[in-house]
Amino acid sequence: MFLNPEGRRVPQVTFRMVSEAGWYSLSTAELFDHKTVVAFAVPGAFTCPYSPIQLLGYNEYAQAFRDNGVDEILCIAVNDPFSLAAWAEEEGANQIRFIPDLNGEFTRQMGMIVNLSDRGMGQRSRRYSMLVKDGVIEKLFVEGDSLESLPQVSNAETMLDYLNPAVEKPEEMTVLMQMWRTILCAQN
Repeated sequence: MFLNPEGRRVPQVTFRMVSEAGWYSLSTAELFDHKTVVAFAVPGAFTCPYSPIQLLGYNEYAQAFRDNGVDEILCIAVNDPFSLAAWAEEEGANQIRFIPDLNGEFTRQMGMIVNLSDRGMGQRSRRYSMLVKDGVIEKLFVEGDSLESLPQVSNAETMLDYLNPAVEKPEEMTVLMQMWRTILCAQN
């Protein structure tokens, strides 16, 4: 059963990260406390066709998010850091911090774990986005059960509209998103 976590603190877990210097730990307190964060979750890196739409939207609107008080944008996936780094590089997503939820602990505590074993993907995250202020979830947008449809509420546009309904979105992103939707609809 899903319990809406709005008004509650984000789950307290430790993520295992990797850098050129090696492995290190990063707590949710370090990620979310004393700042305003937009986080969105995807089932995994390279999970086409819809994860790139979420990713590119948040990357393209990064400045608009900053202009509206967001300190950092996070992409959370039940993946290893190497896959996420490769995906970030391939997509040119340099405005987003990628957080590997290796064993799905954060995702499970958020109530967002889905079983995609029938697709050979194991336990993954449902698509969602959230606005977190000083470690407390202010707003959560959760997609429906289908992973086979375009993100309707966990996309960057919905979050940006929540933050500031009057914000002007970059023209180029509007065109890019329409192109993606046209390509995807033509394939279905």
